[in-house]
Amino acid sequence: MKINEHADQGAHRRRWPILEPPHPRSSQRHRPNLLRRRAWHILEAPTAEQPVVDVGETLGPQPPDDATVNFVLDLALRIGEVQMASGAGASDVTATILALTSALGLPHCEVDVIFTSITVTCHRGTDLAPVTALRVVRSRSLDYTRLTEAEILVRKIVRGNMGAEEAHTELQRVTSAPHPYPRWVATVAWGGLAAFITLLLGGGPDIAAVAFVISSVIDRLGRYLNRFNLPFFFQQVVGGLVATLSAMVIVNSGILTTDKPTLVVAAAVTVLLSGLSTVSAVQDAITGYYVTAAGRTMETALMSAGLIAGVVLALKIAVFFKLPSTPLPEVSNSTLQQLPVVVLGGAGAAACFAFASYSTLRALLVGAAAGAIGAFVYGGLVLLHFQAVSASAIAATLVGFCGGVLSRRLRVTPLVVAVSGITPLLPGLSTYRGLYQLGVEPGGNISTLMTAVAVGLALAAGVVLGEYLAQPVRTGLGRLERKLAGPRMAGPMEPSDRRLE
Repeated sequence: MKINEHADQGAHRRRWPILEPPHPRSSQRHRPNLLRRRAWHILEAPTAEQPVVDVGETLGPQPPDDATVNFVLDLALRIGEVQMASGAGASDVTATILALTSALGLPHCEVDVIFTSITVTCHRGTDLAPVTALRVVRSRSLDYTRLTEAEILVRKIVRGNMGAEEAHTELQRVTSAPHPYPRWVATVAWGGLAAFITLLLGGGPDIAAVAFVISSVIDRLGRYLNRFNLPFFFQQVVGGLVATLSAMVIVNSGILTTDKPTLVVAAAVTVLLSGLSTVSAVQDAITGYYVTAAGRTMETALMSAGLIAGVVLALKIAVFFKLPSTPLPEVSNSTLQQLPVVVLGGAGAAACFAFASYSTLRALLVGAAAGAIGAFVYGGLVLLHFQAVSASAIAATLVGFCGGVLSRRLRVTPLVVAVSGITPLLPGLSTYRGLYQLGVEPGGNISTLMTAVAVGLALAAGVVLGEYLAQPVRTGLGRLERKLAGPRMAGPMEPSDRRLE
């Protein structure tokens, strides 16, 4: 019994530096580097003497016991899973995990992030085998409150204010907590997003009200189909079909007395496009994570194909039953008097998207400001006769820049600001116009649909570029070269020092 008690006490002392709040990293920088000292002695050894290396001295890092290493790796993987499930880029997840393992005292670690899994390997020197842990990301959902709380937890760990055991308990509370408000509130927010999009496209209050109802019904229908584990591709098909057919029925019934009835479909298409991870796919491609970027791109393309199939199927059904054709929606000419309405629509649409994604009140307000800025810049550039692709790219760059500079000071994740800010600019109208031309008009032109794709890519690339340009402003121009390690939408901003001793 005494031998076991001494062994348990020794194991507890070995875990103490890891499981308790870590010491500031400044105290670690003055440790002597054993490998470097040996190399120096070899170069300086006298000619007649050979350098003697103590065979009993272990080369490489001196890790803690296996239980502590597994505990810390599990904590880092769970936090990375929360980020990945919320749409964070692979570079953000990698930087977060490396910062966590370094702050909690683990030696040199390597991280491999792909679209569906995260792998972390902890190298333990020349005498011990490395420890590898893997976690599969099985589900994805937009819950920005959970992402924000995980960011706060990471910040506490990196700054040395929280140990591994306390962080594991807090993370368990974050991941097991329900959404901050009921699901029907999110449904109302999705309907509000469609209503504000119609204002952006030049519609009136009657079209906004119809778009609100249709988008709310589509969201509840998707929620119902999700209970049967119907793949999301078919949910997109059903959403596009219901949105188009219901708009045609309402238009032909004479309820709407307007010359722009199909703006309802354009608004519904924008809502269905808003949940796609285009920003993360472009960010992964730019930062060199091509496997993850290919997976996200395939997911986005598949979901878009489902939406296209639903809309085209509805148009074909209308032609088959010889329903009165609805006019093709035209892009309204913007005027200076309409710019305040555009700004209001952009702010409202961004706020509704953040609300539907379960954001906190602070993130909702910052996202609304980003949406107003993006809509104002886009509307102003259109008045100056800029093309849609270039105007979208410039507006998205400014949204990413402002979000990158202000979000950290306001304790809001930049990813929330970026995605919410560009949601009002998504090419829902261009997408529906292209699908209408392909599905109804004989010999339809695919150029309109390609323009919509180009606008979507310009928005995503512009946001990533804006976040990249915001880094020297946020971190200080004097440390520009050290800080520019890639655009960061989530995770810690401080670079982590890999400790080899």
